[in-house]
Amino acid sequence: MGLRAMGLELLNCGNRPYVLRGYPAPSLRDADGKPIAVQIIPGARPITSGFDQPPARIVLRPGERAGAALLWRNLVTDPTVVASNGAHLDVAPLPGRPTYPVELDGPIDLGNTGRLGVSAWKRHNGTSSTQPPAPSGPPSTAPTPDSRL
Repeated sequence: MGLRAMGLELLNCGNRPYVLRGYPAPSLRDADGKPIAVQIIPGARPITSGFDQPPARIVLRPGERAGAALLWRNLVTDPTVVASNGAHLDVAPLPGRPTYPVELDGPIDLGNTGRLGVSAWKRHNGTSSTQPPAPSGPPSTAPTPDSRL
């Protein structure tokens, strides 16, 4: 069925509250760093079920975390359309905010559907056993001191 999922975690590493309400804003680039056209779907109804809880306002205090997820299918529906593979992922906590690079374990292989489902942010209940990795390169826009993906 080609169903894929990936978790995102945002840490408020600033010294003041950080407000989230909505969905992360991911963007993909190919191996050469060129943008890939992707339809970002809030929730994932066209991809699968059980992933469509509405967003809620979250205020993260310093040191608190929130999580979200990406969901897609590696599905080829039209043999005349070239399949796309996202080699680089950039994510903004919300549309209009600065983006941050996110290290991938493998490609985001969308097939030729060009669709990527995104869950709403949810407060992370509990503590993470590891610190999130430092970005592998400079963010595509200047980061704010309030958050880190």
